[in-house]
Amino acid sequence: MPNLVQELNSLDFSVYIGGPLQAAVQAQTAASMAQVQFIQEVGFVPGVSGAPDELRYVDFNYEKQVADPNTGALSTKEVTIKVPFLTMLTIPALRIDEVVIDFNAKLTATETANVSSEFTGSASLGIKYKIVNFKASASYKRNSSRTTSTEKTYTLGVRVTAVNDELPAGLDRILTMLENDIVG
Repeated sequence: MPNLVQELNSLDFSVYIGGPLQAAVQAQTAASMAQVQFIQEVGFVPGVSGAPDELRYVDFNYEKQVADPNTGALSTKEVTIKVPFLTMLTIPALRIDEVVIDFNAKLTATETANVSSEFTGSASLGIKYKIVNFKASASYKRNSSRTTSTEKTYTLGVRVTAVNDELPAGLDRILTMLENDIVG
């Protein structure tokens, strides 16, 4: 009969449990690198001839009613505002919030043995004058059958919950400084 405990102990739990966890860590790393790449590609203009990259701005032009401080008369003034482009965007910040791994192992072993024996015999004796007839017959039959079956069922369920995370504190401070850098 199979040793079910040994069979269960032979399972490589580092694959079943560690594999999904490693995948979650790699996904988190990829999300962080995607955030850095997004900031570099969208928020900056590549520098020319080895110069550092420059912050990308968006210019907004509009007309504003302004009161003259001396006379109080209203006049129209054209105003231009330079806004850092990154302050206008949602920067991707995906974070894996929860990883749930459900691993179920079902091992079933069945062993049956059937043994049956059958003996039959018969004898007859007949006597006639100076002749003796003797007949005998015997039979022996033994049937043996053995059945062994093992059923293995493994199921692995992985549920990953990801959320849009808050910006890292350093990036939040930089964006706040950029908001203060709006020129108008």
